[in-house]
Amino acid sequence: MQLSELKLVTASNIIKLRTGRGLTQAELGAMLNYSDKTISKWERGEAIPDAYVLTQIAEIFGVTVDSLLSTETHWQPPEEEKKPELSYSIDVIIAIAVIGVWTLALTAFVALWLAHIICWQIFVVTLPVSILTYLVLICKFHQTKYLQFVVALFVLSLFAMGYLLFFHANPWQIFLIAILAEVIVFLSFRVRRRPPRKAARAEAKEDEKRP
Repeated sequence: MQLSELKLVTASNIIKLRTGRGLTQAELGAMLNYSDKTISKWERGEAIPDAYVLTQIAEIFGVTVDSLLSTETHWQPPEEEKKPELSYSIDVIIAIAVIGVWTLALTAFVALWLAHIICWQIFVVTLPVSILTYLVLICKFHQTKYLQFVVALFVLSLFAMGYLLFFHANPWQIFLIAILAEVIVFLSFRVRRRPPRKAARAEAKEDEKRP
């Protein structure tokens, strides 16, 4: 073992023993009749105690001199305690947001009702707004397992809103457009990126050449 490596090993072992006993550099220095600056030099690996001092250190901590010079007891910095990560219930957050949208709609409806104005159209508009809120949040939290169904429901709610707000004209024909729109939504989620034909053919040829 080279001297530089021996200094680092000894320094590491002294740090381990001192910190394990809960001593400061000044307190250890007082036990050895050395200053804290000298202890600091030892622990930085800039110097190494002589044989007599090593014997004193071994007696103080109840170890052998060999263990002070051994890499088996090489000190390693303690791992920092990981702070528990705060976790939130995504489902609860989404539910609060959606219910909040309906709460605002109901509040507006009641306020108008108290003013002798019945405006049920508020809930017609609230439906696509709440679905859009849900859609945004599941994308935000990467809960996209049923994304295509949510998008399809949102598109359908837009057509339903248009139909109910203009029901006097009875424009049922708009649902014919809604059917095609739903088909487009589901087909859009089935789009997959495919490699170019030339690249696919080249890969096929390489596979054929392989034994």
